[in-house]
Amino acid sequence: MSKILVAEDETAINKMICMNLNITGYETVSMQDGQEVLDYLATGASADLAIVDIMMPRVDGFGLLEPLNKADIPVIYLTARGDLESKVKGLSGGAEDYMVKPFEMLELLLRIEKILKRTGKSDDIIELDDITIDMKKHIVFKKKEQISLTPMEYDLLCTLAKNRNIALEREKLLNAIWGIDFEGETRTVDVHVAALRKKTGLRIVAVPKIGYRLEVGE
Repeated sequence: MSKILVAEDETAINKMICMNLNITGYETVSMQDGQEVLDYLATGASADLAIVDIMMPRVDGFGLLEPLNKADIPVIYLTARGDLESKVKGLSGGAEDYMVKPFEMLELLLRIEKILKRTGKSDDIIELDDITIDMKKHIVFKKKEQISLTPMEYDLLCTLAKNRNIALEREKLLNAIWGIDFEGETRTVDVHVAALRKKTGLRIVAVPKIGYRLEVGE
């Protein structure tokens, strides 16, 4: 289980991020000012990735970048500061990514997964009831018997699995899997979901006026 450090001084946003990360299978460490992060690192504790606000009490997000980099913790800045100067300062200083508030949780989750995969810190195996997804080999098993999925079915399953128990909009699924410029209809998602239900037996429920949610017991 990957551990994510969430450094955000606004309590509601901090809790929302941690809740969604926990639901999707991540372990979280919540902090609300920069000095807390420095104290955490001073103990020798670590994390697989850090989501960091820039405007925080005592030590701001820019002041945390070097210590986090030294601890080999990749950083995603998540901040209200959308000016070019701040973006350049953050990315040129060594941050892996830079997102401006307000933000979409699905986009944040996808960026987290991309960075964890690139840095070799992502989980290679996802287990959902009697389904096992081997992310490294791109193989799916049901009760140890391999299931044949098309590339799009596999990508859709992985996206639903990484965001399990969260309702995902059809349009966002299209953008995440088929690409931001995909010109097809949202019916495409429905067809692939139906195929996944049949092949995996997983509970992928339709959420009225939104899209789909993969329901998995904890």
